Amino acid sequence: YFSMPAALLDFMVERRVSTIIWAVSAVCIISTLKGFDYKIPTDLKKVMFSGEVMPIKHLNIWKDHLPDVTYVNLYGPTEITCNCTYHVIDKEYEPGQVIPIGESFRNERVFLLDEENKLIEREPNSGLGEICVSGTAVVMGYYNNKEQTERAFCQNPLNDKYLETIYRTGDLGFYDDNRKMRFSSRKDFQIKHMGHRIELAELELTALKLDGIEECCVLYDADKKQIYMFVIGDNEPRDVVLHFRKEMPPFMVPRKIIKLEEMPRLPNSKIDMQDLKSYFK
Repeated sequence: YFSMPAALLDFMVERRVSTIIWAVSAVCIISTLKGFDYKIPTDLKKVMFSGEVMPIKHLNIWKDHLPDVTYVNLYGPTEITCNCTYHVIDKEYEPGQVIPIGESFRNERVFLLDEENKLIEREPNSGLGEICVSGTAVVMGYYNNKEQTERAFCQNPLNDKYLETIYRTGDLGFYDDNRKMRFSSRKDFQIKHMGHRIELAELELTALKLDGIEECCVLYDADKKQIYMFVIGDNEPRDVVLHFRKEMPPFMVPRKIIKLEEMPRLPNSKIDMQDLKSYFK
């Protein structure tokens, strides 16, 4: 049904679907293709999404058409089967802002460790750290892959009293002014470019502030030392460059801006990064 938005909306309306838990990319299919101009599933009560950062433009389209629905931002990798935090959206957000990932589920503990494996306190501006998870949902490891298991699953460095396995997500997070945890970026999405440390997620958020940009993905070609930005929307590459020159210092302006009709997807609906890297050649 996700390949046929009209049929998907027909199904939701006919079955009077009240709750959905979808990947962000699935939620955005409806808003991108203007599905609500065709039909609105008015029986919806809860809309929960995870897997990627929710673009505020798309969230606001849903809220405009279904204002009385409870919207919940979920976070969690597959390795903890499958979400570990939630945040009930209780305010308005503007494009470029990031929704908190919020509070831990019961029987889960989610915390931040700095580069020296010390706990980052739950205080505003206390620093950026790796999101780590312990609790009942952490899996035993990767099947038949001892090396990767030992790298990602380890003893909790904060606990020297008993065995406690944690999963190191590879995601970076921080605490906002309200002490809510927020996702920042992947550790491997931090790059060193022209002598400056850059988070690629920050470039994506900046692009999404521009009217007309529906979706964006930024990758870095370390060999050529070039920032690639892939966009979906009405804007031409020149529009994006002018926008970045107003918003960002010169070293953060993407060198290559590629306009796509749609993003390549993996079977789980996430963006296929390897497919996009074919443009590096």
